[in-house]
Amino acid sequence: MGDRVDLIATALFGVEAVVARELRHLGYDDINTEDGKVTFKASVSDICRANLWLRCADRVFLKMGEFEAATFDQLFEGTKAIPWECWLPKDATFPVTGSCIRSTLMSISDCQSIIKKAVVERLKAHYKLNIFPETGPRYKIVFWILKDKVILAMDTSGDGLHKRGYRRRTTLAPLSETLGCALLYISRWTPEKAFLDPFCGSGTLPIEAAMIGLNMAPGLNRSFDSQYWHNVKPDFWEMAVEEACDRATPDKKLEIFGYDFDEDAISACRFHAKEAEVETAIHFQVRDMKETSSRFHYGVVVTNPPYGERMGDKADNAGLYRDMANTFRNNLDTWSYYIISSDLEFEKHFGRPADKRRKLYNGGILCYLYQYYGPKPPKAKDE
Repeated sequence: MGDRVDLIATALFGVEAVVARELRHLGYDDINTEDGKVTFKASVSDICRANLWLRCADRVFLKMGEFEAATFDQLFEGTKAIPWECWLPKDATFPVTGSCIRSTLMSISDCQSIIKKAVVERLKAHYKLNIFPETGPRYKIVFWILKDKVILAMDTSGDGLHKRGYRRRTTLAPLSETLGCALLYISRWTPEKAFLDPFCGSGTLPIEAAMIGLNMAPGLNRSFDSQYWHNVKPDFWEMAVEEACDRATPDKKLEIFGYDFDEDAISACRFHAKEAEVETAIHFQVRDMKETSSRFHYGVVVTNPPYGERMGDKADNAGLYRDMANTFRNNLDTWSYYIISSDLEFEKHFGRPADKRRKLYNGGILCYLYQYYGPKPPKAKDE
């Protein structure tokens, strides 16, 4: 087995380009983007770096093989031809899961069974065993079959990357950490700007902004399946963690604000911020949206207000959007706003067409990110 591998970072529809940008920022340049996936070439040690640092990806997979299969025999032989023994020890636990889209092979359960059988047959020949106990580390095998093209991979992450380890108390209709971070990147917010979320809920957007601002690797406070893989050496993880700690800037001054009218929500925000070790970087306050204001003349609002499919009544939400427009126009007229909503009439209620819209999915619900650009701050006189 060589040191170079193909890794796949999966992502929500509409977020792939953001993940690709993250990977380039981490130093990877051999990148291929398609629906739901960003494939990149890396070293085995980069399994650790990618899992620790990717903020917007769902998971990181090790690509094992790719081939065409229009029959179950072809699926079996294609799977069996892959050198699974290079990665799977004889005690490996290797469940199989996956998806089939617009393919001749449409039975997911049959594909699971055939792939599992093919891997077992390959391992039998290598280890000279007839029964595998599956008592060791988990190597979850995942297949994607699209138009008879099969991709086989192993999940290096385990739990999804949105599970940072800090959000233990829930509020109604939370935004996932990975999608929240994608919204921040799309907004082009930088730590030098003021940031505000007037519907902060459980605190996801302000906390993710703080982690970006302090350059904290989002995966530092959790574990990954590949930590227990024999090919991903402990030294690799130690080096990746050391790098992440060295790059953090915990004392950086940030202007991040999170408001919500619900006292319980703000209590959860403060608890989560402390768990994420960013509590000193964020100012949380119980405040009604109509009281939103800031002493800063320029900044960025990124927010996930209530919308009908998730909570509240659509008629009430329409009134809320009108109130948002009035409040922002009167109190934040020089700010930029990035508002995610599933209401296709959002712009009508807000009273202003967006400068740009971006299609996204939040919890399986089709949404748009409505982007309103504020004026640029004036240049300093000595420029």
